[in-house]
Amino acid sequence: MQLLKQFTLVGGTPSYVDSKYISNILNLIKQKFIVDENTEITIEVNPGTINKQKLEDYKKAGINRLSIGMQSSKDEILQTIGRIHSWKEFVDCYNLAKEANFKNINVDCMIGLPNQTLEDVTQTINEVIALNPNHISVYSLIVEEGTPIEKLINDSKLQLPNESTERDMYHTASQMLQDAGYLQYEISNFAKIGVESKHNLDCWHQKEYIGFGAGAHSYTDGCRYSNVADLNEYIKCYKENRIEDSIIIHEKQDKTAMAKEFILLSLRTIKGCNKKDFYMKFGYDIEKGFEGEFRKLENMGLIEIDNDFIKLSKKGLDLANIVWEEFV
Repeated sequence: MQLLKQFTLVGGTPSYVDSKYISNILNLIKQKFIVDENTEITIEVNPGTINKQKLEDYKKAGINRLSIGMQSSKDEILQTIGRIHSWKEFVDCYNLAKEANFKNINVDCMIGLPNQTLEDVTQTINEVIALNPNHISVYSLIVEEGTPIEKLINDSKLQLPNESTERDMYHTASQMLQDAGYLQYEISNFAKIGVESKHNLDCWHQKEYIGFGAGAHSYTDGCRYSNVADLNEYIKCYKENRIEDSIIIHEKQDKTAMAKEFILLSLRTIKGCNKKDFYMKFGYDIEKGFEGEFRKLENMGLIEIDNDFIKLSKKGLDLANIVWEEFV
């Protein structure tokens, strides 16, 4: 059996369903895989879908890390972006999690939200720091095509902060968190020392992963694929032993594409891309292989290169999309 060192329950809102189904899934995984005793087992929860019994069931099932989608401490902003919980419900959820003896808790915050101000972000970060979780994520809003919020923005019914304000929000949140003792180990993630998310780090280090369930994504042998999103079709394929029909291939990487992605992903981390790790994986010197790209980015002041690592500069953290363009 294959050894598992971390897995994460994600996809929509896993905390929405009855906790017995989460327990059943974990029990089945433990039957089919060897689960390392130090395995990080995370579940994403929405404060509007949680209660004491669910948290106790999660704990009994072996879940040892919670990621709570809070986003903002301002109720009017939460309502604007369609969240189903209030700030008070988030605090209640967080306190229940502490009572259930969850020691590893992440809180998700968002910046660049409609009608959000720098003062709103400062208040939110201050209030989250006061709760003292050991991990905090700060993500910028990405407006997905075809969503209600996109339509409201296009119809001028909602207004996003301008780019300068959004960057001020990021810099302010980052500095506040670091001043409070959180280590920034990735562009959007901050943690107390020793509790960096294993799931996050595996993603940024291009580790392989397997997704289970309808719509779940996987990455193995340089191939990115997903299961069909339609639940009925997914179940039908499984019952009829047509597993291959339930899989959608999104990308088959050659060695060059894999190397470029390795660089792109690892540059998201604050430490950056480890030259020795690259050589061990791909068998050639990273600086020689991508000399033109690195020279251009270094001349632009977007990356810094030393004997062991290539990493984003302070300027590069703000202009990371320009760096990514060199490796897509």
